[in-house]
Amino acid sequence: MTTKTKRKLGFIAGFSLFFAALWLLWDTPAIYPLKIFVVMLHEISHGLVAVSTGGSIERIVLDPYQGGACYCPGGNAFLTLSAGYLGSLLWGVGLVSAAQSPRISNRYLVAGVGLVVLLLTALYVRNGFGLLFGLGFGATLFAAGRRLGPGANRMILTALGLTSCLYAILDIKSDILDRPHLASDAAMLGDLTSTPTLLWGVVWTGVALAVVALAFRKAYRNA
Repeated sequence: MTTKTKRKLGFIAGFSLFFAALWLLWDTPAIYPLKIFVVMLHEISHGLVAVSTGGSIERIVLDPYQGGACYCPGGNAFLTLSAGYLGSLLWGVGLVSAAQSPRISNRYLVAGVGLVVLLLTALYVRNGFGLLFGLGFGATLFAAGRRLGPGANRMILTALGLTSCLYAILDIKSDILDRPHLASDAAMLGDLTSTPTLLWGVVWTGVALAVVALAFRKAYRNA
């Protein structure tokens, strides 16, 4: 067996182990902070697209029941509403890719993510739970980047990224496909475009699965 083949088999085994652990522990306190982190990514994605299309961010709120809202008036409503689920998915893909990159130290990346979480929290989060979570989670990531080794920080980046990818897909299914009557991003987009909520759930699910498949294929080739 060649070294390249061993690396690829090791990649598949490691990815499968991470995914299985996330799946089995999904509804446990161990994964809860990662879910709230993904909710933050979801909301900041709305805000970033709003700002980039001429709008602004007034405030972001996060609640302990894995909900959140970004108050971002102005900008392109279609793109802003579409940015939540797909934005958190792309953040997840980026984190997983960064974990595999040899160009930048994983320690710097984790510490950098922590600083970004702290900065976004200070600038935009305006409720008690959200502030407590953002400051605590950001400080924890920053400390991990400073104190833990490259291997541990690679695992942290991979866990953050895989959770974001998985949560984005499951969130679309839960909020839109399973409960299309909810006041979700897709429902608001349906009202904006005079189309069924379910349509956007199917479209976003298809895009999410395609993006994850392409990202996995690229990571496998680079292993």
